[in-house]
Amino acid sequence: MGHVCNRTYNCEKELTLAIIGGKWKMLILWHLGKEGTKRFGELRSMMPGITQRMLVSQLRELEEDLIVHREVYPVVPPKVEYSLTEIGESLMSILESMYDWGKNYMETVMKDEEEETDSI
Repeated sequence: MGHVCNRTYNCEKELTLAIIGGKWKMLILWHLGKEGTKRFGELRSMMPGITQRMLVSQLRELEEDLIVHREVYPVVPPKVEYSLTEIGESLMSILESMYDWGKNYMETVMKDEEEETDSI
C-alpha cells in the first residue's frame, strides 16, 4: 500500500483520516467523484489556492493509496488523466455525508451566532 502502510493505526477512523485528511485531498476526491476524469491543469484550476507542487504531492499519495488512478497516454505533448478507482468511488458517500453535515452546521450554528451578534 501507499504512504500509510508503514504506520500503526489505533483504529480504522484514524487510517481513513490519514488517507483522505488534509486541506486538499477531499477537494481533489470531490471534483473527481462529481465531475469525472480530469487532467492536471483542470484540477489545478478548480482549486485556485493549491500550488503545483502540493497538487502533485497529494495526487501521488492518493495514487499510492489506490484511491486515484493516473492514466498516461503516449502522445506528444504528454497527456495524463486522473480518475477515482473503485476504492476511491466508495469514499464518495462519506464525502457527501460530510458535505451535508457541513451545510447543516453552517445553516444552524452559524445562523445562531449571527442572530446573537445582531441582538447585542
